[in-house]
Amino acid sequence: MPPYKEQGIVLRSIKLGEADKIVSILTQGSGKVRGVAKGIRKTTSRFGGRLEPFTHVNLMLYRGRGALDTITQAEIIAPHRNIRDDLSLFAAGETMLEAVDKVSEEHERNVRLALLLLSGFRALDAKPADPAAVTESFLLKLLSLSGFHPALTACAVCGSRDVRLWSAGLGGAVCPACADHDAAAVSPDVLALLAHLATTELSHAGLVLEVDERTRRRSRSLLFGFVEYHLERRMKSVPMLVRTAL
Repeated sequence: MPPYKEQGIVLRSIKLGEADKIVSILTQGSGKVRGVAKGIRKTTSRFGGRLEPFTHVNLMLYRGRGALDTITQAEIIAPHRNIRDDLSLFAAGETMLEAVDKVSEEHERNVRLALLLLSGFRALDAKPADPAAVTESFLLKLLSLSGFHPALTACAVCGSRDVRLWSAGLGGAVCPACADHDAAAVSPDVLALLAHLATTELSHAGLVLEVDERTRRRSRSLLFGFVEYHLERRMKSVPMLVRTAL
């Protein structure tokens, strides 16, 4: 098979044998690709640190007969080094990586998802005052892209504007008449904050918001619960993000 070129962001890597790694990369043209980087763990490796998570890279690969391709070349476009060097930025970026890894499909092209992740990392690399807010804005946009955008201004079931409760199973904000037994009370301030994060640009989401701490924590809790419900998986990176958040 002839080699092919791709551009993408490294999501994660796992060790393979004594010197190799399997690297997962979200590419713009081929979706999520898993490739073997041979000899990458050797001190003399030609890859060096080019295939670390968060890195935006140009690649040369060979398609494998099975699930794994082979990475033969990698050149850094943007290292996003600031994300790796700061704990709060790292926690925010790690949550983005985990969410994208869960929703992306291997070899299924999704340019909008790749561009969203790249925008998220650029926003974090600029060292925002509130990295967690950037991630929350990113997750809301990811939900929308995946067809799970929560209702925030009207009832998810009937469209009523009298929304006072929240149900992840029903799709977000709901009115008292449509609420199920799992619905919990939600304040207008919490819904307004989530609506703001959903619509603001990622480059602006990290500004410190004039909201009280209780509203901030409640909105974060509802959002993370909603994400985990619709991804049908626990988010392992969320506890670290919460610990480092404002």
